[in-house]
Amino acid sequence: MTTKPLNEEELAALRKFDTPTICNILELVAPARRGIGYTTRYLHCVFPSLPPIVGYARTATVRAKEPSNVKGEAYRNLRFSYFDYVGNGPGPRVSVIQDLDDGQPGYGSFWGEVNSNVHKALGCLGVVTNGSVRDLDMIAENFQLIAGVIAPSHAFIHLVNFDCEVNVHGMVVNSGDLIHADRHGAVVIPHEVARDIPKASEKLIAREAVIIEAAKKKGVTVEELKRAYIEADKIA
Repeated sequence: MTTKPLNEEELAALRKFDTPTICNILELVAPARRGIGYTTRYLHCVFPSLPPIVGYARTATVRAKEPSNVKGEAYRNLRFSYFDYVGNGPGPRVSVIQDLDDGQPGYGSFWGEVNSNVHKALGCLGVVTNGSVRDLDMIAENFQLIAGVIAPSHAFIHLVNFDCEVNVHGMVVNSGDLIHADRHGAVVIPHEVARDIPKASEKLIAREAVIIEAAKKKGVTVEELKRAYIEADKIA
């Protein structure tokens, strides 16, 4: 990361918004991101009552349909290197994992009681993955699971790579990207505009308020709605 990480106050300001609102605000502060950088397919949010998670991505890829070719001490070393990677860098962190099993991502789960507790201990707030999760009643407290599949087995789940570019349901993520996620899905916030979001939200809220107020007016006419849109567009 080439710019200073957000502090807790700045991260808290982003947690006040849901992920759709973040996407809307990005249209104002980073218009080139309007059609990219977010998940485009349904993901299960296991704990929808938790607040949005906002943190720096720790990326990895996994497979589960076939056993790993890396075994024994070599795989243990891979896992421990992965732990070193996840546990270091700006925090808090969000695990973003792409399941590479062609045609059937989520065949086996990387996520359950053990890995949720391990990753929480390493500084992660939760995970965003196209793969599967399980052990839903035994997940680490306040650890969010946003996943493509809910399934019972871990099959032959294993790490393939980490600290790499991943794609989770259309959202391309690189290590260190700033992630905002909730029950709607997830989005990458370009770090260079992250601090602009709270201020830009004021314009968005003001524009929407004009339209919503008109729409809720008893007996509102089509012409009145049209005028509301015109007035909203004037708010700069």
